[in-house]
Amino acid sequence: MVDSEAHEKRPPILTSSKQDLSPHIANVGEMKHYLCGCCAAFNNVAITFPIQKVLFRQQLYGIKTRDAVLQLQRDGFRNLYRGILPPLLQKTTTLALMFGLYEDLSCLLRKHISTPEFATRSVAAVLAGTTEAIFTPLERVQTLLQDHKHHDKFTNTYHAFKALKCHGIREYYRGLVPVLFRNGFSNVLFFGLRGPIKEHLPTATTHSAHLVNDFICGGLLGAVLGILFFPVNVVKTRMQSQIGGEFQSFPKVFQKIWLERDRKLTNLFRGAHLNYHRSLISWGIINATYEFLLKII
Repeated sequence: MVDSEAHEKRPPILTSSKQDLSPHIANVGEMKHYLCGCCAAFNNVAITFPIQKVLFRQQLYGIKTRDAVLQLQRDGFRNLYRGILPPLLQKTTTLALMFGLYEDLSCLLRKHISTPEFATRSVAAVLAGTTEAIFTPLERVQTLLQDHKHHDKFTNTYHAFKALKCHGIREYYRGLVPVLFRNGFSNVLFFGLRGPIKEHLPTATTHSAHLVNDFICGGLLGAVLGILFFPVNVVKTRMQSQIGGEFQSFPKVFQKIWLERDRKLTNLFRGAHLNYHRSLISWGIINATYEFLLKII
C-alpha cells in the first residue's frame, strides 16, 4: 500500500516540456527583428542627439555650424537634451517597425506573390516605410521642441501635444508628404543595397570584424541617403515648425525656401556636411547594433 500510494503521489514526468516551451520560443523568434530594431534605435538616439540638434538649427534657419553651436551654448546644458523624448519614442518605434515589418512583409509577399525577389523586397520596404509614418506626430513635436522660437511656449512633450490638439488631428500630421516620400524610397535603397555593399567589403573572420563591416555598411548607406534626401528633410522641417495656418504643398514650401536662400544649392544644402557625418555615425551604430543583437538573441 505504501508503495502504491507513493506511486500515486509521485509528480508527473514533464515529458512535454519542450513542446510547452516551443510556442514561446517561436514568439521570441517572430519578435526578434522588432526588438533588435528598437534597441539599435535607442543606442543611436542617446549618442547622436546633440549632433542632430545642431543640424536641425541649420536646416530650419540656414545658419552655419558655428552659429548653430553658439545657439545651443546660449540655451545652456539644461536645454541640450530638451526634446529627446519624442525622437526616442519615434525612433525606437519606427525602427522596430522598419526592420520587423520589412522581414515579415517580405516573407508574406514571397508566399503569396510570384514576382522577382527584388520587387517583393522593394514593395515590403515601401509598405514598412509607409507604416512608420503613423508616428509622424512624434517627429512633429520634436521639431517644435527643438526650435528655440518655441522654448517659451512648450515646457515638455506632453505640453506640445496638448497645444496642438485645438488645431485638430491634421495638425499633428503636418509635413506628412515629405515623410512618406523619404521613408518609402530610403527604405528601398537601404534594404536593397545593404547586402551587396557588405559583400564587397573584406571577408570578416571574427566577431569584431563583422561588427566593423556592419558599421561601415550601415554608415556608408546612411550617409549617402542622408545627402540624397537632405532637401526633403529641409522642407519637412519648415512645414513642421509652423503651428496653425495654411497647409502648404511640398512644391510651394520648397519654392519659398529656394527663394529665401538666393536660389543656391550651397545654401539649400547648408548643414549637409554635418548631416553626412551624423548619418554615417547613426546608421553605422544602428546597423552594427541590429546585426549584433540579431546574432545573440
